[in-house]
Amino acid sequence: MSTQPADDSAASPAESYARFRRNQVSPALTEFADGYGFGFDDYQREACEHVEAGSGVLVAAPTGAGKTIVGEFAVFLALREGRKCFYTTPIKALSNQKYADLVRRHGSGNVGLLTGDSSINSEAPVVVMTTEVLRNMIYANSSTLTDLGYVVMDEVHYLADRFRGAVWEEVIIGLADSVQVVALSATVSNAEEFGDWLAAVRGEMRVVVSERRPVPLFQHVLVGRKLFDLFAGEAPTAQEIASQRRADVNPQLLRVSRDESRVTRDDARRPRGRSGKGKRAVSYGSGRYGGATHARNLDRGQGGAGNDRGGDRGGDRRAHHGTSRADMVGVLERARLLPAIVFIFSRAGCDAAVRQLLGTSVELTDLDEQAQLTAIAERHMSGLSAADRKALGYEAFFTGFVRGIAAHHAGLLPAFKECVEEGFVRGLVKVVFATETLALGINMPARSVVLEKLVKYNGETHADITPGEYTQLTGRAGRRGIDVEGHAVVLWQPGLDPRAVAGLASRRTYPLHSSFAPTYNMAVNLIGAVGRDRARTLLEQSFAQYQSDRSVVGIARQIEKNTDEIAARFAAAACDQGDFVSYARTRDEISRVEAEAARDRKADRRDEALASLQGLTRGALIRVPAGRSRGWAVVLDPGVEGQRAAPQPQVLTEDSSVRRLALTDFPTPALTAGRVKVPKHFHPKDKAARRNLAAALRARLATVTLDPDADRPSEMNAAARTRVADLRAELQRHPCHTCPDRETHFRQAAVALRLEAENRAAEQRMSSRTTTIAKQFDKITTVLEGFGYLAPDESGQVRVSPSGRMLARIYAELDLVTAECLRAGVFDDLTVPQLAAVLSSLIYEARRTDGGRFQPRMPDRVTEEAMTAVRRVHREVSLAERDARLDRGPEPDIGFARAAFGWAAGRPLAQVLDDNDLTAGDFVRWVRQVIDFAGQIADAAGPSPVRETAHQTVRAMRRGVVAFEPDDPTPGDDLSV
Repeated sequence: MSTQPADDSAASPAESYARFRRNQVSPALTEFADGYGFGFDDYQREACEHVEAGSGVLVAAPTGAGKTIVGEFAVFLALREGRKCFYTTPIKALSNQKYADLVRRHGSGNVGLLTGDSSINSEAPVVVMTTEVLRNMIYANSSTLTDLGYVVMDEVHYLADRFRGAVWEEVIIGLADSVQVVALSATVSNAEEFGDWLAAVRGEMRVVVSERRPVPLFQHVLVGRKLFDLFAGEAPTAQEIASQRRADVNPQLLRVSRDESRVTRDDARRPRGRSGKGKRAVSYGSGRYGGATHARNLDRGQGGAGNDRGGDRGGDRRAHHGTSRADMVGVLERARLLPAIVFIFSRAGCDAAVRQLLGTSVELTDLDEQAQLTAIAERHMSGLSAADRKALGYEAFFTGFVRGIAAHHAGLLPAFKECVEEGFVRGLVKVVFATETLALGINMPARSVVLEKLVKYNGETHADITPGEYTQLTGRAGRRGIDVEGHAVVLWQPGLDPRAVAGLASRRTYPLHSSFAPTYNMAVNLIGAVGRDRARTLLEQSFAQYQSDRSVVGIARQIEKNTDEIAARFAAAACDQGDFVSYARTRDEISRVEAEAARDRKADRRDEALASLQGLTRGALIRVPAGRSRGWAVVLDPGVEGQRAAPQPQVLTEDSSVRRLALTDFPTPALTAGRVKVPKHFHPKDKAARRNLAAALRARLATVTLDPDADRPSEMNAAARTRVADLRAELQRHPCHTCPDRETHFRQAAVALRLEAENRAAEQRMSSRTTTIAKQFDKITTVLEGFGYLAPDESGQVRVSPSGRMLARIYAELDLVTAECLRAGVFDDLTVPQLAAVLSSLIYEARRTDGGRFQPRMPDRVTEEAMTAVRRVHREVSLAERDARLDRGPEPDIGFARAAFGWAAGRPLAQVLDDNDLTAGDFVRWVRQVIDFAGQIADAAGPSPVRETAHQTVRAMRRGVVAFEPDDPTPGDDLSV
C-alpha cells in the first residue's frame, strides 16, 4: 500500500511540490485525502479526479483493492456542495455495513438508510439503499430525488445476475442526466465495453481499471498435510497475465500427479485381495515444500497423512493425498495462514464441516478471544427468547463460534451471520466454512482462502468453476493494512491436474453480460412515466441491446468468411456436363421437403398424442405404442392433475407391472379400446389386486380386434408427395445426373449449400438482434393491452389504465398473475394466515436440493380453493404469453405455504420450523419476502378489505426472530478500503 507524509514538514521538496500541484488541480480531493491515514493508490486518485471534474466514472478493481474510496469521495463532494448522494448496494447486509461506515465518518445526522424493511433518516443528504429502492423511487418520481447530485452503484457487476440484474440497468437508464454516476465493479474483462455503454447512456463516463492487488496473492496446493506452491517461481503479475505469459507449474506437483496416475493404473491391474480391494501402494508427499520465493515465511507442518509409511498386512502402499478438515486447519495454523475462509459449494457441507471440527480437539481461540466472542454473540442474540434460541440451534452455533469456527451461507439465521461477520473482521473467528455467496459484496477479507473442490453445482449440473469464479473466491485472501501477502489454497483431489489449477489462477476471462429483459411491471411504469414510444426508445438503450448490436459485427465477419468459402466450393464442384449448382440445389430441395414433411408429421402426431392422453379416464383400456410398456394397459390414474406440461398416466400392463408413462411413450396417439373396471379401493402395491386386475385386462383383450396399422406413422401428405415426385423427375432429366463424378462434385456443393444455410440463419439473427429488446417490449405491451392494463386514450395514444397503475406497484416475477388475481377477487375473502400462504406461492422458489419429510400442500380447504383459482389465472396468462411468443413465467410454488400460514397464525418458531423442514435462515428470508410482497399488495389493492388484510398480514408476520434486528455492532477497524 502506498504511503505519503502526514504533513508537509516531513515531506521532501519534491513531495511538497507534488502536493501543491494536486491541491491546485483537485482541491476537494486533497482535502478528502487528508482525512485518511494512508496515501491513495494511483487508480483511486485518478478516479476521484474524474469525479471532481464533473464526469461519471466506472472503477473496476479487484476485491479488497479499495475502490469504495471513490464512492466515499462522491459522498464527500455531495456534503461539500450541499447536494444529495445515494449510495446503492445489491444486498441489505452490505447496505447496513456501508451505513455504519458512513455514520462513523460523517455523523448520523448526515446519513440515512433505506432497505426493504428499514428506514432511518430517509431525507438525509446521504442515503444508503438497496438498488431496488432507488428503482422504485425513479418510477414513482419521488420527491426524495430532488437535489440528487451523485449515485454510487457499488458492486455494479450484479447487473449480470439473472434474477435481479435488470434493476441496475433500469436505474442507470432512468436517472436524470444531471446525476453523476460512480459505478464500482469487480474486475471484468470487458470493462471498456461496459464503460462505452455507460457513456452512450449517461454522457461523459471515464473508465478506470486496476488489475493490481494491494496485497499480493500466492497460490498453493495442499497435498495430505504438505503445502506446495502452485507455481515454480513467482506467480504471474496482472500485466504478465494480460500479455498471456504463462508461469511454470511446480515440478513437484506435476510429479505427484504423475505418480498418482501410475499408481491408479497399476492398481487396476493388481490382483484383488480377500477384501476385494487392491493392496495399498506407495505414499507420496514426503518431498520438500517446493519452489516458492517466499517459502521461508511459512512454517510447514511435519509428518501427517502425506508422510505415512504404514501399510496393511500385504506390505504394499497406496498413494494417499486426502486431507481431513482437522489436518487442513492444523496445517494453516502452523503456517500462520489463519484466519481462513474455506469455500464449500454446499450449505449442508458447510454445516457438516463445523460439526466435524467440533468433534475434534481443534480450538483456535484463547480465553480473551472467547470472552470477546461471547460478548458479540450475546449482543446479537439478546432480544431472542430462550425458546427461540433453542429452536434456532443457538447452543451448537455458540459452541463452534467461541472456538473460532463457524459456517456462513444463505441458510444461516441473519443474526448468526452478523455474529460471524463481526467476529471474523475483528480477527476472532479463525475459520469460516462458506458457500460462494460470501464472495459477493460482504467485507470479510481473510489471510487465506481454501477451495476444497474446483467443481460446483450450477443449478443444472456439476461443472468446473470458471477462471472468473476462481478469481472472485480467492480475491478474499489478503487483508489490506494487516497482511503483507494473501494465500489461496486448493485441496488435492484424486485426478487433480496442477496445470488446470494454474490455468484458473492465471486467466482473466470474466466478461460482464447483461441479464436485462423487460417485464410487465417495468412496461407499465415506463409507459406511465414517459409514454409508449419514449419507453421503447429507452429500452433500446439497455446494455443488453448494446451488446446485441455489437455482436452483429462478429456475425457479419462470419458471413463474409462463409461467402468466400461458398464460392470456392461451388468452383470445385464444376461439372463439364452441365450446371452442377442447379443440380445440387434440386437435390437439396428434395431433402428439405422430405425433412419438413417428417417434422410436420411428427408435430401433428405429437399434438394428437397429447390430446389423446388428456382425454384418458380411470379404467380406460389403451394401447401404448412405444417404450418399455409397449402393448395394452389399463389406466389407473390419468395423471392430468398438478402442474405437469403433459399428462403422465399411471397404468397396469399385461404383465401386472404398474408404471407411470410419459409423452415419449406415445409417438402416435393412445388407442382406446373399451374399459376395464378398476376396483374402487385398488392399491398399486397390493400384488394380489394387481394380478386380479391384469387377469381382467387379458380377458377384456380377448374381445378386442387388433389393428396392425394402429401404431404405424402416417404417410407424407399429398402436397409433399407431389412436390417430391416432381423434383425427382427434374433431377432425372438434369444433364449432370449421369456424370460419373457426380458424388464427388456433390460433396463439394453440399458444403457450400450448408454454408449458405448458415448465412441465412446468421442474417436473420442480425436482423433480430438490432431490435431484440424493443421487440420483447412490443410483445409484452400486446399482452398488457389484451388484459386491459394498457388502453388507448381519446387521441389514440396508449396509456396506462387504472388496472395498470395497480400492476405498477407489484414487483414480483409473477407480477401480471398477481395483478390478475387481485382483479379476479382471489384474495378477497382470505384471513391473514390464508393470505400469507397464498401470496407465498407467487414469490417462493424452492431450491433444487430441497426435499424432506413433508410434501408441499396448502394448509386448509380455503387456501386450496384459492390456489386452484391462482393456477387458473396462471394458465390464462400463460396462454396469452404463448400467443405473443413470450416465455411463460414460473409456476406458482406452494412449498412455503404451510410455513407462511403457521407464522402468520402466531405459531411458535420451533413448531413452524419443525413442521416444514426449513433452515432458520431460509425461513426468515422468505417470511421477510412475503411481508414485503404483502406490502406491495396493500399498496396495489387500493381502498378495500384486501388492503387491510394485507396490512394485518405484515403486522402478524413481523414478529419474533423475523422482526429482530440486533443492536448496531461496533465493528473493529474498517477494512473496506
